[in-house]
Amino acid sequence: MGGTARNFGSQDNDCVGYFHIIINTKYIDNNIEKIRHSLSHLMSMAILEIYPKAGLGVGPVIENGFYQDYDLPENISEKNFPKLEKRIRQMIKQKIDFVQHNVSFEESLKEYKHDPYKTELTLDLKKAGEKNVSFYKSDWFENLCKGPHVKNTSEINPDAFKLTHLAGAYWRGSEKNKMLTRIYGVAFADKKTLDEYLKMQEEAEKRDHRKLGQELQLFTFSELVGPGLPMFMPNGTILMRQIAAYLENLKVAQGYEFVDIPHLAKTDLYKTSGHWDKFKDDIFHVKGKVDEFILKPMNCPHHATIYSAIPRSYRDLPVRYAEMTKMYRDEQTGELHGLSRVRSITIDDTHIFCRPDQILDEAGRAYKIIKQFYKTFGFPLKIELSVRDPKHPEKYLGDNAIWQKSERTLELLLKTLKLEYTIHEGEAAFYGPKIDFKSQDSLGRTWQLSTIQLDFNLPERFKLEFTDQKGAKTRPVMLHIAVAGSIERFLSIIIEHYAGAFPVWLSPVQVAIIPVGKAHINHSKKLAKELAEENIRVDVYDDNETVGYKIRRASKFKIPYTLVIGDKEMKSSKLHVRVRGKEKLRVVNKKSFFLSIAKTIAEKKRDL
Repeated sequence: MGGTARNFGSQDNDCVGYFHIIINTKYIDNNIEKIRHSLSHLMSMAILEIYPKAGLGVGPVIENGFYQDYDLPENISEKNFPKLEKRIRQMIKQKIDFVQHNVSFEESLKEYKHDPYKTELTLDLKKAGEKNVSFYKSDWFENLCKGPHVKNTSEINPDAFKLTHLAGAYWRGSEKNKMLTRIYGVAFADKKTLDEYLKMQEEAEKRDHRKLGQELQLFTFSELVGPGLPMFMPNGTILMRQIAAYLENLKVAQGYEFVDIPHLAKTDLYKTSGHWDKFKDDIFHVKGKVDEFILKPMNCPHHATIYSAIPRSYRDLPVRYAEMTKMYRDEQTGELHGLSRVRSITIDDTHIFCRPDQILDEAGRAYKIIKQFYKTFGFPLKIELSVRDPKHPEKYLGDNAIWQKSERTLELLLKTLKLEYTIHEGEAAFYGPKIDFKSQDSLGRTWQLSTIQLDFNLPERFKLEFTDQKGAKTRPVMLHIAVAGSIERFLSIIIEHYAGAFPVWLSPVQVAIIPVGKAHINHSKKLAKELAEENIRVDVYDDNETVGYKIRRASKFKIPYTLVIGDKEMKSSKLHVRVRGKEKLRVVNKKSFFLSIAKTIAEKKRDL
C-alpha cells in the first residue's frame, strides 16, 4: 500500500515546514509519480520472487523516487541491487498492465493472512470507515494500494531508474515495533535526467556535512553524550557565533530587543499554549524534587509570558523579542541525521507583539532582515504562502474568521511588497498561516529557509493585552519569525553549499602563516599578532613539519589565505599570498593586504 513516512524536515521551530530535494521541478508531475509508484510495485514483485513470504510495509512515492519496507527472512545488502534491477527491467519490457479493483475487507484479510503489516493496514481502513479496499493487480501480484499507477509498464523507461540504498525503518515509525528493511530507488522520465541526478548525488556525497564536519573539526557526536546531541569544536563554535552576531546586528538595526529564557518549563505552559497536544510525544520530561518540568520544545510561550509581565499601552507596541537559544525535541533515533535533524536545536527565534494596524510594517521589517541575510550567502529566495487545509479545519487552532483574516493579511503584505508567490494549502502552522522562503543551493537542492508567521491564537490563549487609545483592553497580534531557524540545520546546508570553503568572514581561520624554519617563527608570530589586532583570525603553523605538509594542511582546512614566511619575506614589505583555490601566488603590500582583507570581511565578500 502506498503510505506516508514522517517527513524528514526542518527544525527551525514549530513554525517552519519541510525542506525538499528536487533535481528539476518540471519532472515532478503526476505521470512521473505514477512511474515511481509503479516501480515500487515491480520491486516488490522481484523481492517476492526471491522471498515469497516477505512482509510488505509501506511503499510511498517520495521526491525523486520511491521506497518500500520489507520484513525479510535474512539480511540483504546493496550487492543485491543489480540482480533486482535486472529483474525489474525484464518486467518493464513485458508490458505489464496495472489494474485497479476494489475488494471487501474479508477478501483483503484473507489475502494477507500471513502478512501482519497489510493486515494491520486493512483493519485501519475499516476502522476509518472506508467501504472497501483498493487493490492493484500487476501480472500475478495483487497489492493493497490506493494508487495511482501507470496503465502499462511500457510507460516506464527501463534505463531511467536505479536502486540507491538500504536503511532500517521501524514499522509505523515506532521503536517499539519491528525493524524492517527499507529499499530506496530513484526514477526519472529519461536516462539523461537520471545521470544528472546521480552525478549531483556523487557531488553531494563529497560535500556531506557529516564528513566535512569531522575533517574541518567543526562538530562531533558521542554515544556517551547521546545521539542527536552535537557538540561544537572551536572551529564550529566560531561559525555559530559569527552567524549569531550577524543576525543580532541585522535585528538590532530593526529595533529588536534580546531576551533570555530558561531551558525548562512546567507542563502547564505548553498546555496553555496548545503545544502540548501537538508535541507531547516529542518532549523530554525532567523530574524535580517537587515539580515536573519539560525541556522546552519551542520558545514562543516563554516570550508571551515575558510580554505579559508588565502592563502595555498602545504606545508601547510593537514589542520585538529576539533570542538565540536552545530547545529540545525527543526525535526518533532513526530520523536523526548529522546536524540536519538533532535533539538539541539552537534556534534563531523572534516574536513580535503588535497592534493589528502594525502587522504589515512589522512583517515588512522582518522581510528586510531575511532578504539581506540570504543575499549574503548567495541564496535567491522563492516565496510560498502557506495556508490551512480547508478540508481539515480540526487540525488548526482558532475559528474560521480569524484564519480568513490572517491569510488575507499575509497575502496583502506580499502584494504590497510586490513579491511573486505561490499558495500552498495545508502547509500552515497549527496556529496560523505563514510565509515560507525557499532557495536552491549550489547543488540545485531546494531548501526551506525562513518564515514569517501570523498568530492571533497564542495572544488569546495567554490573555495578552494592551490598552488601546480609548482605554479599553484589547489583544495584540503575534508574529513568529525565523531567519536562519535551526542553526544546526542551517550549518548543515551551508557546509554542503560551500563544500566547507566558507566565505572569508565566516571561515574559522582566515589566514594561515607558515614559517619555513625555526628562524622564521618569531617574525611569523609578530605578523600574526598584527593581524589579530585587526580582528583577523590567524593560525601560525610553527610545528616541526615540512613546508609542503603545512601547505597541504592549510588546504585541507580550506583556509582562505596562506602566507609562507622565509628569509625573502622577512626582508620585504610585501607578502606572497596563496589564495584558496588558486595556483598563482599574489604579491601584495602588507598594509594593502591588511586593509583589503578587513574590507572583504566587513563587506562579507567571498574573497579578496
